[in-house]
Amino acid sequence: MEFLNADWLGTPAWFWLVFFALVAVLTAFDLGVLNRENKEMGIGASLKLSAFYIGIALAFGVWIWAERGSELAVQYYTGFFIEKALSIDNIFVISLIFATFAIPAKYQYRALVWGILAVIVLRGLMIAGGAALVAEAYWVLYLFAAFLIATGIKMFFAGDEPMDVGNNRAVKFISRHMRVTRELHEQHFFVRVPDDKTGKLVLAATPLFLALVVINLADLVFAVDSVPAIFAITTDTFIVYTSNIMAILGLRALYFALSAMIHRFHYLKYALAAVLVFIGSKIFIADFLMDGAKFPPLLSLGVTAALIGAGIGYSLWRTGGEEEADWPAESKASDRAIISSSGAEKSLLPGGGSSGSPVTK
Repeated sequence: MEFLNADWLGTPAWFWLVFFALVAVLTAFDLGVLNRENKEMGIGASLKLSAFYIGIALAFGVWIWAERGSELAVQYYTGFFIEKALSIDNIFVISLIFATFAIPAKYQYRALVWGILAVIVLRGLMIAGGAALVAEAYWVLYLFAAFLIATGIKMFFAGDEPMDVGNNRAVKFISRHMRVTRELHEQHFFVRVPDDKTGKLVLAATPLFLALVVINLADLVFAVDSVPAIFAITTDTFIVYTSNIMAILGLRALYFALSAMIHRFHYLKYALAAVLVFIGSKIFIADFLMDGAKFPPLLSLGVTAALIGAGIGYSLWRTGGEEEADWPAESKASDRAIISSSGAEKSLLPGGGSSGSPVTK
């Protein structure tokens, strides 16, 4: 019992155990039930599964409210909604990555599941590092706040430039230092293929593994925005981590619905820009204009939800009569060109790759 009540990063250990047990159950459900067969998930199934994950996340917030109070629960919900909204941009990037590597929809879910598992670890490391910095020097929060304001302003004026996955440094590095097949081998990340010179079986990565690597690198880039944003809301490590992970857990479910209609959320980025500026500004407002008093958590949640809701509503209204190809047509065309032009292999596998048929998997 002493172990369960022991303090771990400012929260009793049993809170963490409950959370990790919930994550383990949801992951086992994904891998053991939903992902037993490789098949494409329809929009209807995607929306239902996403609603299930959102329901779990909201119920988890109710549990926090009952066990740790309303203030932390409101902070959890604020972080969850911000991360969920930011993940819409993440979905667009993931769809470009899958398109560039020509990954069929029926294999995408498996890559997303394993990508989420990696994210759980990587986000944990980033959040632990951020928590240690804030604990040692409170002024780091001012750096986070200034970064969020600058990022929001930059996001507001930035254009919609497609991601050039073919020139990704990680892809080039992997292609130079290990064998990579030029074609997919169903859902496998690695296969054994005959060596071009010796004929012996050697281990080779597949394009699905490259896509998985790039997806996780892209998430690290997005974490640079989302992690400081949640720290600007609360410095409670448990709330920071759980709000991030609960939003990300449902990302794979939401992906298949939103990737088909991502063009409908074109104007959401302006709302997200306003959210980042607001979250960053409220730290300075609380410390310098409110004499160090806490910015009301419920007001912060209300403003955040209103901005995100307005961004989604305005986007759906403005794009209501547009076809999917209307936006971002140039982005999608450019990525399809990478795949269909004289050799997607040459742009994605700069160091060359094995093209032999796999003998063992």
